[in-house]
Amino acid sequence: MWQEIFIILNKFMAMEEQTSSTEFMENNDQIPHMKSLSLCLNKMVLDGYEDDFKISDNGLRSLKTEKVYNPEDINVVNFFRFEGLSDPDDNTIMYVIETNDGLKGTLVDAYGPYADRKLSEFMQQVESFQKKTKKREY
Repeated sequence: MWQEIFIILNKFMAMEEQTSSTEFMENNDQIPHMKSLSLCLNKMVLDGYEDDFKISDNGLRSLKTEKVYNPEDINVVNFFRFEGLSDPDDNTIMYVIETNDGLKGTLVDAYGPYADRKLSEFMQQVESFQKKTKKREY
């Protein structure tokens, strides 16, 4: 399981290394919707990411339409990591997902040792990962 998490972390780090010096990460504390997972989820819904996804034995399943997607059918357009206030081991990651047929939604999982193994294996196979790093006005 650690090997899968390591591979995903390497993907994330590679994306951050590709960021030019004129681009930068936004400070989560300075963006109102980034103060908590629930506020960030609400912001994504307002931005049109209304579906929820869950990993299944057959792939990534839309909870709204019940359609199942393979790794090549999805694009992770952004992701956010959150750390619990009272427990630093309480880590969560939220993926912002668009499918090849236009469905938009989110998927939330534990991050680190408590991550879902099936989801980690699925995400290793996803080739389209992005991390938005340019500052926008809200």
